[in-house]
Amino acid sequence: MTKTPTSPFKILIADDDTDDVQLTKECFLENKISIQINEVYDGQLLMDHLKAHAKNLPHLILLDLNMPRKGGFEALEEIKNSETLRKIPVVIFSTSEAQQDVEKAYDLGASCFISKPNNFQEWCDKMHKIGKFWVECVRLPH
Repeated sequence: MTKTPTSPFKILIADDDTDDVQLTKECFLENKISIQINEVYDGQLLMDHLKAHAKNLPHLILLDLNMPRKGGFEALEEIKNSETLRKIPVVIFSTSEAQQDVEKAYDLGASCFISKPNNFQEWCDKMHKIGKFWVECVRLPH
């Protein structure tokens, strides 16, 4: 999972709202954060993607909670219970602001919980901060 100087930082977005996915990608581009983004649109597709790309895992997962087929909590639990996946940082990025969702996410092993903002500028500001922190500051495990 370690990124080398020649490999881009890989983010996998799991969100069933295609507008939110597009907005997130646009904000990373606007902030000139050098990353490779892949997206999936539900928790089952997330798990399928991780299994299919086991030799090329993402450095970070942005995970929505409310998705069809397999929700974010189920996917998070499955990731954190997997020997090969559990070290991948998972950022919950959800419209939820419920304290019980925050508590449950951390109980299941989320790296952090961020509520989705209501406007474009705030959204891009959060993507800038996420990018700066995870791409430029954090040292990830192998």
